[in-house]
Amino acid sequence: MTYQSFAKVYDELMDKSLYPKWLDYVKKNVPLGSKILEIAAGAGDLSELLIEAGYQVTVTDLSKDMLKLARNKVQGKATAIKVLDMLELDEIEQYDAILCFDDSICYMADLADVTQVFNNAYRALKPDGQFLFDAHSLYQMDVLFDNYMFNVETDDYLFIWHSYLTDVEHAVVHDLKILTPDGENHYQASQELHYERTYPYQDYVRSLNWAGFSDIEVTSDFSNHFDEKKAKRWFFKGKKG
Repeated sequence: MTYQSFAKVYDELMDKSLYPKWLDYVKKNVPLGSKILEIAAGAGDLSELLIEAGYQVTVTDLSKDMLKLARNKVQGKATAIKVLDMLELDEIEQYDAILCFDDSICYMADLADVTQVFNNAYRALKPDGQFLFDAHSLYQMDVLFDNYMFNVETDDYLFIWHSYLTDVEHAVVHDLKILTPDGENHYQASQELHYERTYPYQDYVRSLNWAGFSDIEVTSDFSNHFDEKKAKRWFFKGKKG
């Protein structure tokens, strides 16, 4: 999943109200001024807020198209901006905190890949460094995404999003289409299929423990509490120790 055709549209349609909430979550757990590696930073909206708040941020994403948008927001302010695959994270530097938000961990193919990301993050952290990420809950994946549809029509394009469950447990496909005018009554179509998968929260905690993390905390929906049944998004924090 690289958002090859959809970077600009994704950035336009993303719920911008979420970014200040992610920022607040980071500020509660990571001291200002800390050296941060942001994995799967996308178009850089959170990166920009983190930098403005006083963090030293290395901005990374697998998609070059997303990073082009991020550069417009953080060029000259970020510590670095670079393409990075979280499965092949081989950082020479060490960080006070590593972030992976917006359910990006759910794009891993299976729990082995999730654990590999946790191992990579552990190695790239300083002692006592924090790893913060979020993931779709089982409720979000199994119930809310079941035959979910979201359509947007503008003067420039028609965006069609249809999500449906797969035969794999707690997994969905997001079928994304963009139709752009190409002459009178003609449209050019682009399509991407995005696969996401989540797991019971205990599996995430177990994998964090296997990677070496301690002091693991689980909350949900930007709150200080945890709701296993009805929360949409789970938040995880672990310490290298």
